[in-house]
Amino acid sequence: MKSDLFASENLAGPATAPGMSLQNAKSVKYAVNGEMLARQGSMVAWRGSLQFERKGQGIGGMLKRAVTGEGLALMSVRGQGEAWFAHQAGNCFIVDLEPGDGLTLNGRNVLCFDPTLSYEIKMVKGAGLAGGGLFNSVFTGTGRLALVCDGHPIIIPVTAQAPVYVDTDAVVGWSAGLETALHRSQSAGSMIRGGSGEAVQLMLRGEGFVIVRPSEVTETAAH
Repeated sequence: MKSDLFASENLAGPATAPGMSLQNAKSVKYAVNGEMLARQGSMVAWRGSLQFERKGQGIGGMLKRAVTGEGLALMSVRGQGEAWFAHQAGNCFIVDLEPGDGLTLNGRNVLCFDPTLSYEIKMVKGAGLAGGGLFNSVFTGTGRLALVCDGHPIIIPVTAQAPVYVDTDAVVGWSAGLETALHRSQSAGSMIRGGSGEAVQLMLRGEGFVIVRPSEVTETAAH
């Protein structure tokens, strides 16, 4: 059988080293030798001797999901083999975290990560329930993390002199050391008259970066 479908860039070869690598721009391959963690429902294929188990989030995580309807629902993958992960054909990126690094990510953008990383679900400071109840996952430690993004991400440097304001539906993540607060860009009178539709943003201030996706469409709205 002959077809461009079988081009070398589309073929999944054997793993050469444990851990994660990009299969292509839309998927991540993880050679499992022990355990790894992934977003529930993100596995698209696997081979070998693997077990998949739902991983609890703890009381704080369960409460967060009940209040906001959002969350970082995880599964653990154990054994020896290979698994492929993707989500709605989004673009995939691998981030290497080293000691002292911290990355805050929206749960919808987490794809999979090494078990050596620590993660904690936190409410975004300054963005309480009145601001949508923003909860993100903070990753620290040493290891690799794969994230997924609708379209090509925009990486914006943040400095103390030049804070950045982002739409809460478009933000993917940011440097964990940045300060956050809600910012209202419209007056009450403007909002009553209809406004611009961009009344509240998340302000980030400090030294670091913020990752933004070129889309404000939430997954719930998309479905």
